[in-house]
Amino acid sequence: MAADEKARAKGEQAKGKVKKVVGAAVGNESLKAKGQAEESKGDLRAAKEKAKDAIKPK
Repeated sequence: MAADEKARAKGEQAKGKVKKVVGAAVGNESLKAKGQAEESKGDLRAAKEKAKDAIKPK
């Protein structure tokens, strides 16, 4: 399950980055903002997974 969530986080980060860059390139502020939001969502998901791994008993 954790690997699935980590992969999902990486996917959201990548999609967000692409949208942000394309939005900036074409001057579409809405697309740029959506990309930033999606990238941030992926960052938060990745941070959550790192925190879960850190507290998981070894």
